[in-house]
Amino acid sequence: MALQTPYYMLEERLLRRNLSLIKHVAQESGAEVILAFKAFALWRTFPIFREYIQHTTASSPYEARLAMEEFGSPAHTYSPAYTEADFPTILACSGHITFNSLSQYRRFLPMVEKYNNEHPEKRVSIGLRVNPEYSEIETELYNPCAPGSRFGVLSEEFSIFNFQLSIIEGFHCHNHCESSAEALQHSIEHLEAKFGQWLPNLKWLNLGGGHLMTRKDYNIPLLINLIKDLRAKYPNLHIILEPGSAFAWQTGPLVSSVVDIVENHGIRTAILDVSFTCHMPDCLEMPYQPEVRGAEMVSSHLSPLTSHIYRLGGNSCLSGDFMGMWKFDHELQIGEQIIFEDMIHYTTVKTTMFNGIHHPSIVLRREDGTDEILRQFRYEDYRDRMC
Repeated sequence: MALQTPYYMLEERLLRRNLSLIKHVAQESGAEVILAFKAFALWRTFPIFREYIQHTTASSPYEARLAMEEFGSPAHTYSPAYTEADFPTILACSGHITFNSLSQYRRFLPMVEKYNNEHPEKRVSIGLRVNPEYSEIETELYNPCAPGSRFGVLSEEFSIFNFQLSIIEGFHCHNHCESSAEALQHSIEHLEAKFGQWLPNLKWLNLGGGHLMTRKDYNIPLLINLIKDLRAKYPNLHIILEPGSAFAWQTGPLVSSVVDIVENHGIRTAILDVSFTCHMPDCLEMPYQPEVRGAEMVSSHLSPLTSHIYRLGGNSCLSGDFMGMWKFDHELQIGEQIIFEDMIHYTTVKTTMFNGIHHPSIVLRREDGTDEILRQFRYEDYRDRMC
């Protein structure tokens, strides 16, 4: 089947490779690994996921509904702040609810208790997000433990809180972003130093996301041993990990085409039928440097006109919708495909329709090599979003 660009290509073979490794970690360590929708939420692929995992994590009513209605199990839900209007949906679609602050806990505890009394067969377990005030994340934008962070309860706040262990059943700690097992080891040390006195009385500990266990150089044995040691020390705790990127890491590219080539002051720009700001926002926000198949990023001082060097530009009217200087081994031609590697995680969940830019289709390449178009976007999708 001839596919028309642009499109995201998710490869089932690579997805199952990641899922198999994640299931291995869960079985060997005794932890539960669940999918974070904030990084991947293509519900048409959930039948594949359900062969390997049982639960997902949500941060909003829509994600919680997706967990219950499409994944088929109640969500582990955390949000920086719940509202009275949304909380009934959160309750109905969640098995675990984590509060970000003591004020949110106090505000919504009566609603949780009322729900649990009325629905004992669907009882919701509640927890608090705690802030260990430690993270090895270098990019401030993604550091949830930076000074002044809006995330989590500080240990010092517990001194003025009548800690009700019969009600609070778990802690949630998230302070990683595509991090290593070594970073987790250090985080556990800080978590115990700050909150260790309460861990023996809890039922679960959610160590959050950012554990990039499917990355080639990730120390899987260390991860497994860390969790085993934690469970041995606190046999009362059910350990939960909720990575996002790890599930869809290196499972497929974003395929685009060259629409035009323009030159200005010695810089040649290949304008593509995709947009960095619309379809690859982390490339501008982070900035995250993508890999382009058959090309290498080079410093801007090289001569673009003599070295097959092009700046890659998106097709929106945002002036900064471009990324780097790329060296190819040939002159680019209009209609030629440009393939951005590893573009499944944190892309389809973050795309926008700014400028009415055409969304890439979403394609699943099955293990037998056949392609299934999961979604094609049309004018009506843009129109309906704009009311």
